[in-house]
Amino acid sequence: MSWPSAASRESLRWIAAVFVAAATALWPAGGAASSGIPTFHTGDGIRVLSTRRIDPRLLELTVATSALPAPAHVRILLPAADAANARRRYPVLYLLHGTSGGAADWTTMGDAERTTSGRPLIVVMPDIALGGDGGGWCTDWWRKTSQGRPQWERFHIDQLIPWVDGNLRTIQSRAGRAIAGLSQGGFCAMSYAARHPDLFGTALSFSGAPDIAWDAQARALVTPIINATELALDHVPANSIFGPRTTEEVNWAAHDPATLAGNLRDMRLFLYTGNGQPGPLDPRPGAVSSQIEAGVHVLTQLFHRRLQSLGIHSEYDDYGPGTHSWPYWARDLRQAIGPIMSAFAHPAPSPAQVTYTAADRSYSVYGWHVSMHRSVEEFSTLEQADRTGFVLLGSGSATVTTPAVYRPGASYEVTVISRRATMTTLARVGDGRRLIVQVALGPSNTVQEFSGGGPPRGTAIETARVELRAR
Repeated sequence: MSWPSAASRESLRWIAAVFVAAATALWPAGGAASSGIPTFHTGDGIRVLSTRRIDPRLLELTVATSALPAPAHVRILLPAADAANARRRYPVLYLLHGTSGGAADWTTMGDAERTTSGRPLIVVMPDIALGGDGGGWCTDWWRKTSQGRPQWERFHIDQLIPWVDGNLRTIQSRAGRAIAGLSQGGFCAMSYAARHPDLFGTALSFSGAPDIAWDAQARALVTPIINATELALDHVPANSIFGPRTTEEVNWAAHDPATLAGNLRDMRLFLYTGNGQPGPLDPRPGAVSSQIEAGVHVLTQLFHRRLQSLGIHSEYDDYGPGTHSWPYWARDLRQAIGPIMSAFAHPAPSPAQVTYTAADRSYSVYGWHVSMHRSVEEFSTLEQADRTGFVLLGSGSATVTTPAVYRPGASYEVTVISRRATMTTLARVGDGRRLIVQVALGPSNTVQEFSGGGPPRGTAIETARVELRAR
């Protein structure tokens, strides 16, 4: 074995120096260790168990969290070296795998590293399944099982995003975040975007299942698939993830991108699907991959029609022949990366007025916080919310906290107008620059929305308009 020449050794030292400098620029919290691997800190509910550098751009971390019953993997693709600009921040693409996959899939089978080469972009690829099981459909499970009660949404949304922002030089706003996924991960991407529109400016589904509740045809297609995933792959009882449809349909709908489609209005949306027939990238097509793609083709069509009915634009690529397989998803990402970067360069603005629908008892969006006080689970909607007031739909009562946009100590007339009464009170802005408003919506419903499946039974929706005027 011969040693490199002096010139070659100098070149290697120069390359190493550039990489370390770039690492220092990208990891402000702890910098780069002597090995060139950045130091990722424990925090935001995530404990770092190990960090492995696969190549100069690609890292794999193993993390533990109380939200999951076992450690999870996260792969991270870093942008090319940018040592000349140590303060530069980068947008983040959260890229999700499919059923029985893992965090490594997009780099081992989806060509993500080459596709993003040369792009000023961080790509975060977390597990949405553990140990190759069927995955948890990116929700906090309805049922506690022998494996515990996985809380995937808590892990991805409440922990992973702030942890990434705390460890890397990211653009920490919806303008700097996109989320995409394939198959089950396509559902996850659209569900997270619809449930958290203030976190993501762009969402993409590759052969996804973005309708699990809105359309009857979608319910018939999806229910046996999710139940089979629970039984055969997760090894838990059926209906552990969302609950039984006969009694917990509201929980299915609460995570369904099609039901929540109105929340996606101010976002860049991209949908890719084949029709299941053998296509140009299928040298040896299989019956299963054809059948699955034919099913998600229907679900994507239904979701697209739902968006159209609401006047919400999406880039819809129904590309015809193609199966449920990696050559198509790798091609989807190659075709999508340019539009993703364009969306980062020219982000969709946040809405001037906030409208948001959720079935959660309390939720926060764009700085607004709503806590519903009611006896049963049902949807509520915050509409036309800005500094001058808002409309609230639901039953029972609510406590609404505004964003921090008012002058501390200022006095406001708060007028609540409903079909039952009009009431005006005086409120003073606190040091947090927010107003807290109590809203009465009439008696709480006593029957859970969608109870028994199908249309709502016994769900009365009351409306209150709230006007905020400075004195």
